[in-house]
Amino acid sequence: MTTKADVIVVTPHPDDAEFGVAGTVVNWVREGKKVVLVVTTNGDKGTSDPNLKPEELARIREQEQLAAARILGVSEVEFLRYPDQGLEDTPALRKDLVRMVRKYRPYTVVTVDPYRRYLFHRDHRITGQVVLDAVFPYARDHLSYPELLEEGLSPHKVRELLLWGPENPNYSTDITDTFEFKIAALSCHVSQVGGDRATGLEERLRARAAQLAQGEPYQLAEVFHRIEIGY
Repeated sequence: MTTKADVIVVTPHPDDAEFGVAGTVVNWVREGKKVVLVVTTNGDKGTSDPNLKPEELARIREQEQLAAARILGVSEVEFLRYPDQGLEDTPALRKDLVRMVRKYRPYTVVTVDPYRRYLFHRDHRITGQVVLDAVFPYARDHLSYPELLEEGLSPHKVRELLLWGPENPNYSTDITDTFEFKIAALSCHVSQVGGDRATGLEERLRARAAQLAQGEPYQLAEVFHRIEIGY
């Protein structure tokens, strides 16, 4: 069955989307748009605590993600639960992402830019690349994953892609009035940014957002590489 959403945000791990697109998500929600978050991995490797078991960390991070989503106004969160640091470009992952696109039928899909060079988390690179493949051509073509038709998921054409963390941004959004929500949502991810790691985080992110807004008629920005899909 399909459930219409205006935007799908696909994030590699719990907390990545808050760094990349949280302020923009709040803007969309304020405009009345429905935003759905899809998390590809379970984040079960993201800790320096030797006493924390992977399955417990995965459970904690899902709860943190749900709390952050509530602050941002995200309508639904879908957890694909692939292993952290174990994501691969497979037909199964691509099919899962095609299923999300066909289920929610968004105008816009947002994910991490997979084309950053040099030191870059592999789960990020794979998530971004497989999202691009899922959007075009697999979600569009009815002969791609025909078994999804049996689930009632007909082809869908996404019209816009936004990639956060780009080396060559061409699109920015004003998050001056929503930056506080970005920080509040990030603060939910205690396992990642709690304790000593929280020291100076808001100041660093504010400085970065101000830098990204240079030349714009607003104070704080998030930036993306935007791809308009005309088919």
